[in-house]
Amino acid sequence: MSIKFYNTLTRKKEEFKTIDEKEVKIYSCGPTVYNFAHIGNLRAYLFMDNLRRVLKYNGYKLKHVMNITDVGHLVSDADEGEDKMIKASKRENKDPFQIADFYTEKFLKDMDLLNIDRPEIIARATEHIKIMEDYVKKIIDNGFTYQTENTIYFDTSKIDKYGILSNRNVEEQKAGARIEFDKNKKNISDFALWIKAPENHLMKWDSFFGKSYPGWHLECSAMSYKYLGEQFDIHTGGIDHIPIHHENEIAQSKGFSGKIPANYWMHVEFLQINGTKISKSLNNFYTLEDLQKKGYEPLVYKLFNYTSNYRAQINFTFEAMNSAKIALNRLREGYLKHSEGTEDISDELIKDYENRFLEAINDDLNMTVAMSVVWEVVKNPKKSKKLQKLLLKFDEVLGLDLANYKKEENILPEEIINLINKRNEARINKNWKESDKIRDILIEKGYNVKDSEKGTIVEK
Repeated sequence: MSIKFYNTLTRKKEEFKTIDEKEVKIYSCGPTVYNFAHIGNLRAYLFMDNLRRVLKYNGYKLKHVMNITDVGHLVSDADEGEDKMIKASKRENKDPFQIADFYTEKFLKDMDLLNIDRPEIIARATEHIKIMEDYVKKIIDNGFTYQTENTIYFDTSKIDKYGILSNRNVEEQKAGARIEFDKNKKNISDFALWIKAPENHLMKWDSFFGKSYPGWHLECSAMSYKYLGEQFDIHTGGIDHIPIHHENEIAQSKGFSGKIPANYWMHVEFLQINGTKISKSLNNFYTLEDLQKKGYEPLVYKLFNYTSNYRAQINFTFEAMNSAKIALNRLREGYLKHSEGTEDISDELIKDYENRFLEAINDDLNMTVAMSVVWEVVKNPKKSKKLQKLLLKFDEVLGLDLANYKKEENILPEEIINLINKRNEARINKNWKESDKIRDILIEKGYNVKDSEKGTIVEK
């Protein structure tokens, strides 16, 4: 069965065809490790995980590179502002390399908690400075740059079409610019490849340009070339990367080899919180650890992401997370019931489930339709080990770790038992306000709360 992906480059859904018949080469824009990843950031890597799992489910081997940006990324995605790593270094009064090590470890831990299938190659920018320098030298030799006192710029007027990915008009961008045009640039879309470091700059290397450091966009082009060659199959990232970062990657690659580096460009949409963007000022900058403190295990957040296609915005609310939490429990319970089942299921029905699931995931990762098939299997009134094995097969794509799930005995800590007793007493006295207050405390501590004739029933 063929696979179809939406390609940002052509702005249409296309049948996926690999350069190499048996191996898919992928490059994914990784994190800038200057702070904790929030749940919006993590959506991009859940999408990346989903893509990997679907390709492997279809029998492909993968060679997948993800970068770790630990130098060069300015506060603005263009060439304005302070380097994010330097800013974090000042904020925490630590060496920028210590900052990078700490937040890289935290990010990789989040990936593991979400059961994200790691790329085959994880490449840190600071470990590839020489490769980036050689890459820039060839772009210079090919005549695509100009030099000011402190910066080597890429001249976007030298390539046949700048803006091919976002389909934007550079002149319109110049007319609508909110910042004063940088007089050092020949064109508003030109960008820094290599920057001479000021005397007190914390991250700099000896190079042909003296003590200097690379521009942010450069690392992805240089590292994808090193590991994947001049052209590869798929490039992934967030939609915010389209208008500047990925346009600049394409420009650099054209300046280096004359080729667009990836055949398919796939972008994940933003996550919103209660209909608004994620912002510390709005007090909605939630990390995975924040969700855990509120009683949501990481895989609940993973399942929540399957309620929307990766190309559509998804709205995070705690009501939606409660629904995802209940759904994950039901999925696990359904899996266990099938594991104990003895009824027979026809091979024709199994094949029908398999085909419909495959058709959904191969239609541009349509996880909402794929999950509808999963729920049909879970809710099948006949309990069968065949259906258990089918759910395990589907979990190769879902990544919800069903194989390792075992029902825990509901042994409650003394603190929780005391809260239950107090809530039962409040209900007997018809003190509904106190009853609701204790229920919220139990939920926050990670327990499901149900009311019955015998009183409050809770389970982890």
